[in-house]
Amino acid sequence: MSGLAGKNVVVIGGSRGVGREIVETVAREGGHVLAVARQEEPLRQLTQDCPGVETLSLDATHEDAPPKVFDRLLPDILVICGGAFPPAAPLHELSWREFAANWESDVKIAFHFCKAALLLPLPPGASIVLVSSGAAVGGSPISGGYAGAKRTQMFMASYAQKESDRLTLGLRFVALAPRIMPDTALGQYAVAGYSRYLGIPAEDFIGSMGTPPSCADAAAAAIELAVHPGVVRGKAFLLSGAGLEALP
Repeated sequence: MSGLAGKNVVVIGGSRGVGREIVETVAREGGHVLAVARQEEPLRQLTQDCPGVETLSLDATHEDAPPKVFDRLLPDILVICGGAFPPAAPLHELSWREFAANWESDVKIAFHFCKAALLLPLPPGASIVLVSSGAAVGGSPISGGYAGAKRTQMFMASYAQKESDRLTLGLRFVALAPRIMPDTALGQYAVAGYSRYLGIPAEDFIGSMGTPPSCADAAAAAIELAVHPGVVRGKAFLLSGAGLEALP
C-alpha cells in the first residue's frame, strides 16, 4: 500500500479492531505510528506483536489529550476511531447515561482532536480521518445515541474542513462510515444484540446483511482516504462489502 512510508501516523483507538488493523498496516508499510488507547494491557500486547510501534495510554476524552498526543508525535495522518461500546437495548429500557455513552466518548474525542488539529494547527497537507459508522446513515434503534453520535462525527468532518479552508490551513478532513463488521469485537457485539432483539440466530442476522465489510476492508479504506490526494475534502464515505461510496 503506497503513501505510508516515512509518514507520521497517529491512531486514536489503536489497540483493537479497525484502529489496530491500521496500526499494523502502517508499521508494515514503513510508517512511523503511535497507537493511543486508554487501556494499557492491549497496548502492551500490541507492542509485543508489532515491534517498533509506539504506544501511549491515556483517556482521549480529556481536553488535555491532544497536546499530550501531539507532543509525542505530530501526525501527517490522524485517524480518530476511539469510542465506547453502545448500549444494546431499545430506547425505553435505557437510562440517559446509557443513551448518551457515545456522545460522551466518540463525539467528545472527535471534538477535542478536530479542534486541536485546527488550532495547532497540524502541518499543511495533513489528513484527519474520523471513523464513524454506517449506523449514522440508517439508524440503529437498539444502540441508544450511537447512530446520532456517529452522524455528528460526519458533520464535524465537514465543519472542520470548512474552517481549514477558510483559514487556508491546507488540512484534509474526511469521515468513513463502515457497515457492521462481524469480525470485530464491536461487530460481534452488535450482531449478538440484534439477533437477540429480533429473536433470530446470529448467522441469520449476518446473512441478512448481504456481504458485510471486514476489519481489514475498513482499515484499507481509512488509509486510502488519508493518502489519496483526489479524495474530496470534508466528505463522508459509506463502506460496505461492495466498497466505498461517497455520501451526498
